[in-house]
Amino acid sequence: MIHPQKGLPVATMPDGALSASVDETVWIAVIHKMDEVYNDLLLYEVALEEKNAQLEASQHFALSVLSSISDILVVCDNEGRIETVNQAMTEFCGQPESVLVGSLLENLFASPQAWQQFRNHCYAHARKQISDYELPLAGKTGPVPVSLNATLRINPRGVRIGMVITGRPLGELRLAYQALHDLHENLKRTQQQLLHAEKMASLGRLVAGVAHELNNPISFVLGNTYALQRYTTRLQDYLAAIHQHASPDRLAQLREELHIDRLMEDLPSLIDGTLEGAERTRSIVDSLKQFSAVDRDEVRAFNLVETIQRAVHWVSNANPGSIDITLTLPEEIWLTGSPNQIQQVVMNLVQNACDATSETAGPALAVSASLSPAMADIHFIDNGPGIADNHMPHLFDPFYTTKPPGKGTGLGLAISYGIIERHQGQLLAENHPSGGAHFIMQLPLVVESGQKNS
Repeated sequence: MIHPQKGLPVATMPDGALSASVDETVWIAVIHKMDEVYNDLLLYEVALEEKNAQLEASQHFALSVLSSISDILVVCDNEGRIETVNQAMTEFCGQPESVLVGSLLENLFASPQAWQQFRNHCYAHARKQISDYELPLAGKTGPVPVSLNATLRINPRGVRIGMVITGRPLGELRLAYQALHDLHENLKRTQQQLLHAEKMASLGRLVAGVAHELNNPISFVLGNTYALQRYTTRLQDYLAAIHQHASPDRLAQLREELHIDRLMEDLPSLIDGTLEGAERTRSIVDSLKQFSAVDRDEVRAFNLVETIQRAVHWVSNANPGSIDITLTLPEEIWLTGSPNQIQQVVMNLVQNACDATSETAGPALAVSASLSPAMADIHFIDNGPGIADNHMPHLFDPFYTTKPPGKGTGLGLAISYGIIERHQGQLLAENHPSGGAHFIMQLPLVVESGQKNS
């Protein structure tokens, strides 16, 4: 029964009287125990609510991640029944999630053959994972080729319980690849334009020297042409007398007056000299045309020594008497690549040495080579002030220059560095122990049979 005042249970005897044998302390202990149980229940309830809130937050997070994934995603069980799809999948096939969930995975494929291929590739061979497997899926506008990735779902006991499939329509991949390809082509064109611009800047600095070099053979040709013109007049007068049937005495007199015999002796050398001058002019112009032309990634075997000599000759003509250049090179150093591009690098290094030593007493540049079985190291050592420590880290940065405005583009060393790198080599810079800047052009030697490097 219940105590009428305290509301507590009490023991009763068969006759309904209160039991005198039950102590009051027992009831107090029971009450305390009930209070503890009640408090524990409250704590468990709070913990359960917290766990439930965490579970809901995790669920919302997982759903937000699934909905934000741009690739299509499908989760299915072992029987191939779809359990979950993301928003990208519903948009891809044009069906709501309520229709897709519970349907069969094979319905997503564009044909029974495609589904069979997928089954054979994944299920039949019990593969744990496949990557970039191209198959057509049934999109909302028709079959769409998709690059599929699949991973088996494994429970904690190691039993397979289904599969997670992701994929990306290949149309998007191809568009992305095309955009990347176009960007790469634009970058190559821009790089080629920068290379050509720097080449034109180098060519502009050499105009004075090239003009002087062209002046000698052209002057020689011009002088010989005037002499041939005078000789032509004499020969015409002498031939006219012959055609008019002049007497032998008159012909002999004209022959002596017009110096016909000496003229005939002089003609071969005049013609040879004229041809030589014209050939020399043509050679110079061809070299200019080759150097100024946009390079088309020419790759061939060439003698680096000839390229260095030609580059030094041109820069020296453009800066007559400005620097004493000493070449210590073997007769041949055979490389594979573009001689025009390497010539541009050498011209830039020599021109930089000329600029760096412009205020040095007795300016000088030493160009030498050291060869190993696989590499050629070409050293450019000037006697200028060297490279300042704050300039050294930025030496090969594009548009970085220490020259005053109008004297440099800031592209020479950056482009030279890129050219040497494309030739599988290195362009290094340091200060020489004896003073001055020291540039080292490292290039791999040719490995073709028949070419020898000494």
